[in-house]
Amino acid sequence: MTGQLVRPRHGKLIGGVCAALAARFGLPKFLVRLGFVIFGLVGVGELVYIALWIIIPKEA
Repeated sequence: MTGQLVRPRHGKLIGGVCAALAARFGLPKFLVRLGFVIFGLVGVGELVYIALWIIIPKEA
């Protein structure tokens, strides 16, 4: 695990939530994004993404 959970200013697609989670837990961004796509098909991915977008602070 590396660093604090913050949304980056660079290397993000929409809100930076997946990039933040990938950096924090040392995972590839594409795996985190794939996970959100799969959870989105089930119906909870969008809600979790929006909640994390609000909760995780931006990088200073």
